Amino acid sequence: MVANRPTYDPTLFQGAAWYYARYRSKYPQDLFDLLAQRFQLNGSGRLLDLGCGAGLIAIPFASRFEEVVAVDPDADMLAEARVEAEAAKVNHIRWIHARAESITADWGNFRLVTMGRSFHWMQRELVLEKLHPLLEEGGGIVIVKTNEDPWNSSYPWKQAAIASVKRWLGEERRTGQGGQGLWKPLAVTHEEVLAKSGFSKQENLTVTFERTWTIDSYLGYLYSTAFALPSFFGENRAPFEADLRNSLLSVEPSGTFSEQLSATALIAWK
Repeated sequence: MVANRPTYDPTLFQGAAWYYARYRSKYPQDLFDLLAQRFQLNGSGRLLDLGCGAGLIAIPFASRFEEVVAVDPDADMLAEARVEAEAAKVNHIRWIHARAESITADWGNFRLVTMGRSFHWMQRELVLEKLHPLLEEGGGIVIVKTNEDPWNSSYPWKQAAIASVKRWLGEERRTGQGGQGLWKPLAVTHEEVLAKSGFSKQENLTVTFERTWTIDSYLGYLYSTAFALPSFFGENRAPFEADLRNSLLSVEPSGTFSEQLSATALIAWK
């Protein structure tokens, strides 16, 4: 069975970059520290961050490497990432506007490859095939995810938020095609795809952390997702925002919402 996604859709995160940089949950530093220990990182070697988005891995992890190459197909995401890197005074990241499937030997060799909330959008088997010769012996791939997706959450306030999204966008989860596409879960897990590749040795690392939101910051989070881009709401954007605010306040009148999150790194070695 082929486990790939279809060809990349350039509308997937259209209009989300500004919100992504400001409102997506940052990965905890403890996770980067564990990865550094696991791969004995000492500031040498190179990191390749595929689907880097606004730099949520590339920037905080950069100090562990001599050079970082960060790749994303969304030019707006890269623009936000450059701003974030400059603010953090990180100047040894090379930003490349390209799809992960465009991997070439010209990018050089790498100690580690990271992907945060991005591998599921890629043609996974093709990407792994192209990565294998570029990784040093003993190097690996790290796929990072968090469990913040509100669609299947047990938190009442998250359920209220998704109910509001559904009232304005419909019951089915949208993604891509300018808001006309529908989400389809992967038929084959990352673990299964990796097991059939040259990266079959696997391990998981998990770090838990707490995230607190306000109504405005959670609205910003929703606008950073592929299922609730600002453009999807059109002229209904203001009514949706009012509905979301009322829905959240009906669950928690303080307007402050907390959750326990976990960040998991799926590691696979060459």
